[in-house]
Amino acid sequence: MTDADTYTPSSGDRSYDVESYELDVTYRVRTNRLDARAIINAVAATATSSISLDLIGLRATKVRADGDRRTAYKQGPRKLRVTLPRQMQPGERFSVDITYGGSPAPRRTRWGALGFEELEDGALVASQPVGAGTWFPCNDRPDDRARYTITVATDAGYTAVATGVPVSTARRGQMVAHTFTSKVPTATYLTALHFGRYETRAMPRAATDTPANVTIVNPPALRLAVDSAFSPVPRMLSVFTEMFGAYPQDACTLVVTADELEIPLEAQGMAVFGSNHLDSVSERLVAHELAHQWFGNSVGVEHWRDIWLNEGFACYAEWLWSEASGGPSVRSKVRHYYGKLAGSAQDIVLVDPGPELMFDDRVYKRGAVTLHALRLAVGDQAFFTMLRAWVATRAEQSVSTADFRSHVSATLGESANALLTPWLEQLALPALPR
Repeated sequence: MTDADTYTPSSGDRSYDVESYELDVTYRVRTNRLDARAIINAVAATATSSISLDLIGLRATKVRADGDRRTAYKQGPRKLRVTLPRQMQPGERFSVDITYGGSPAPRRTRWGALGFEELEDGALVASQPVGAGTWFPCNDRPDDRARYTITVATDAGYTAVATGVPVSTARRGQMVAHTFTSKVPTATYLTALHFGRYETRAMPRAATDTPANVTIVNPPALRLAVDSAFSPVPRMLSVFTEMFGAYPQDACTLVVTADELEIPLEAQGMAVFGSNHLDSVSERLVAHELAHQWFGNSVGVEHWRDIWLNEGFACYAEWLWSEASGGPSVRSKVRHYYGKLAGSAQDIVLVDPGPELMFDDRVYKRGAVTLHALRLAVGDQAFFTMLRAWVATRAEQSVSTADFRSHVSATLGESANALLTPWLEQLALPALPR
């Protein structure tokens, strides 16, 4: 258990950690009606006789803690408070079984509308950082990772896709229910759900040299454009595997909606793109979202203040792919964005940018330039050895900037760690090493 996240203080409960979620969701696209059951298997982190779950816009109708039919619960606008059968001591396991439903909708936050979102003819989930509670009761903390089994049923003519590997299909009246499992510990905000008039297929046979089995989900009318846009994916995965280590997820699913989306978004073993992201200009976005499978999804942040560990690393991976694919070099990318950063307001401390600026593009770019500054100081071989060791030793863990700096000290020496101080902790942009 970690300290409360000051960026999202009203989300999550530190008194327990979830080990697994079992979700059974039925969603009717035409009426935007969701009916579901969630079983949360958890372990107490502190002595506690009640817990809270994030649940927003949906109503719980039945709650059982450890099977107790007399379980008391109380629901507010954002929280479901459940009384446990007795006081749980640290390390004790318990489960909560919740039946719930309603018309899911995004929640309003300082970062805009987050969570479950209706599309023109379907729906998706975009939860980062605190939108997961709009579709299932959860402990919505970035450091509370759990395994998932998700069964999802929807109307005939629509395809449902969820985080994980598909394991079974069954008829449910006029619907078809698909079950997905994820054995990779996953943060709530990285758990995704998609509904649409989609076809689901493997990456074309010519691309079977990819280090991961890639599944593509798209509207049939966009098939040719999708195949063209994603044709670099096998090579991207090969390049990233060489630089960062083995692909760390149990799935690699790329979803394309018929709708235009403001930005693509990563999920665990998955990424979603809008129909407006199928041009050559968007190739860097594909690289960015794939890189998150290593940085952000496998090695993820413990607190949101450390988001540069997700976004700076994924942004740097864009530049690495650009150079590897014959585009502009990393050096030219660094020079370009260093100039832009130098000409912008220098009012962000990278290690703690504040909740209002956590998704500011300067966090992404300064994070990437910081990594290049470290690379320049220690040399390519030492830098990439350090990076692969970071991914390998911290796989499936939640980390902090302090953890990364300790890793740098251990692998590159204290002088390399000292170099990071002005980049991470000071407002003014340091000079790049020569």
